[in-house]
Amino acid sequence: MTAPPPSVLVVMGVSGSGKSTIAGMLAERLGWEFRDGDGFHPPANVAKMASGQPLTDTDRWPWLEAIAAWIGETVAEGGHGIVACSALKRAYRDILARDHRGRVRFVFLQGSKELIGARIGSRHGHFMPPALLDSQFAALEPPSAEERPITVSVDATPAAIVDEIVRRLAA
Repeated sequence: MTAPPPSVLVVMGVSGSGKSTIAGMLAERLGWEFRDGDGFHPPANVAKMASGQPLTDTDRWPWLEAIAAWIGETVAEGGHGIVACSALKRAYRDILARDHRGRVRFVFLQGSKELIGARIGSRHGHFMPPALLDSQFAALEPPSAEERPITVSVDATPAAIVDEIVRRLAA
């Protein structure tokens, strides 16, 4: 028996991996609701990151709980959604999927620090400064096979990345 299709996809990875771009394009392609995880951050978190300070787990818990609540509402309403969220640690992913483990699927955007650093250096108007990339990679716990992630390389065009995710979802 195969698992039911996911109700919610969490597009995850370090800052600069393309989460918002890929999640937005994927949501448009699938006709699902899109939410950017950055929009769930309380103002204090945004101010902390903008000042160059990495967030602590204590800072992240309310943010993760807010995203988990949105996931729960989406599943309860029988909807489909995609959220861009770093979800760097297994404990964070456990919070996001805890009540709907079979209905949430993680899409891990994987790339080298050099490639992602170059991308961060060229973007403008984002509150996450390039100096925090090291802390993102230090915190990253790539999803295990047990989590059934869809892992895709960010070393391709956004359209090719979305095509790969859709192909793997259908498989």
